[in-house]
Amino acid sequence: MKRSDFPSDFAWGTATAAYQIEGSTTADGRGPSVWDSFVRIPGAIADGSTGEVADDHYRRWPEDLELMSGLGVNAYRFSISWTRIQPDGTGPADRRGLDFYRRLAEACLARGIAPWVTLYHWDLPQALEDRGGWLNRDTSERFRDYAGEVYTALGDVVTDWITLNEPHAAAFAGYSGGVHAPGLRLGDGAAARAGHHLLLGHGLALRTARELLPASARVGITLDIWPMRPASSAPEDVAAARLVDGGQNRFFLDPVLGGGYDPEVIAAFGESDWFNALPSEDAALISAPVDFAGMNYYGARSVSAARPDLIEAEGDQPGGELARFVDDGAPKTQMGWPIHPEGLVEGLRMFHELAPDLPLYVTENGSAWPDELVDGAVDDVDRERYLFDHLSACRDAVAEGIPLKGYFAWTLLDNFEWQFGFSRRFGLFHVDYETQQRTIKRSGRAYARLLGGSAGA
Repeated sequence: MKRSDFPSDFAWGTATAAYQIEGSTTADGRGPSVWDSFVRIPGAIADGSTGEVADDHYRRWPEDLELMSGLGVNAYRFSISWTRIQPDGTGPADRRGLDFYRRLAEACLARGIAPWVTLYHWDLPQALEDRGGWLNRDTSERFRDYAGEVYTALGDVVTDWITLNEPHAAAFAGYSGGVHAPGLRLGDGAAARAGHHLLLGHGLALRTARELLPASARVGITLDIWPMRPASSAPEDVAAARLVDGGQNRFFLDPVLGGGYDPEVIAAFGESDWFNALPSEDAALISAPVDFAGMNYYGARSVSAARPDLIEAEGDQPGGELARFVDDGAPKTQMGWPIHPEGLVEGLRMFHELAPDLPLYVTENGSAWPDELVDGAVDDVDRERYLFDHLSACRDAVAEGIPLKGYFAWTLLDNFEWQFGFSRRFGLFHVDYETQQRTIKRSGRAYARLLGGSAGA
């Protein structure tokens, strides 16, 4: 594979998230987020760790940008910590937080790296969660106000904006599954309502972007897509796969790309009355045209109707007791996620069929493995294979005519992997959490060789 196999304007990047890497959770006026609270719940995090230090990126960001320069990337996707800008989720912006992200964006530009800003990567201000969080419609409006503060401060140095990262995870893992902050188990109906308020926040932030940002700015959204494949041709398995696809994928794809919510999906959540009573303007806000869409891709699933004799695969899914994931025999990452590079093209087609001319980006793709640092090196051959198998799928998508315009590897650094703490490593660089020493892995060198970066030598 060669870089020249892709269009000359292809975005080659890596991605991170604020809570996972920054640390310094009380520095310069930063307020508490829902993740600062969630990590203190006994048993919530697999290894009992927190993001208080994480990768210390808040202080070590110049070093980390040099690592990126060595990879040869031309884009860096990072998220902004809402509580660095508004400690309690409201009111005037704290200049210290805005100045940190301005320094980061300007330093990216100085290195020929385009900054891609994600406004929301799950770290809701705890003060807003105390008022109902994403179950409260007012949070959508507070998100709009926060977005406006960031646009005004950084609109001259950032061109590419992502409103939300994986609203499905924020809503369903946070308000139904309870495995993400705020750790609530209120059922899929409540999660669907939270999901709508997240999408409403996206729509309001998009409208504000059109008002405040220059015409050259581009604004999109990132959705996590898991193609759902029936375990067999049996009608009950086909129906089960459609049910799970509706909750995981179409509940977000359809309204954003103009089709509105599928009544079948809403009925499956038991929320038809609530959704039917929504103000009519919500749909117009949520479906307003975006400039691009991002897809986070980590695998595809085989789905069966629930049966007493079913051997379930690892993981949870929407659909309650009506559907189950089953083991399709594919190799798995340390997360237990089945590896299906070809599913990346399936996922992109889901966007492309709804919006044929919309530019698409793979905004996250990566894998966790039980890495070991031996004699100063990490020989992560499994991650290297995963990376290049999925880049081959990206090449296939481009050849098929899908307007794929970029790829962001997840992730730059090993970091705080949400409910798994530091027990899962996704990085192209190994991090010793005691010393904060960064060491490039075999996969990172391979990526750098593809991109012509100095770290590939």
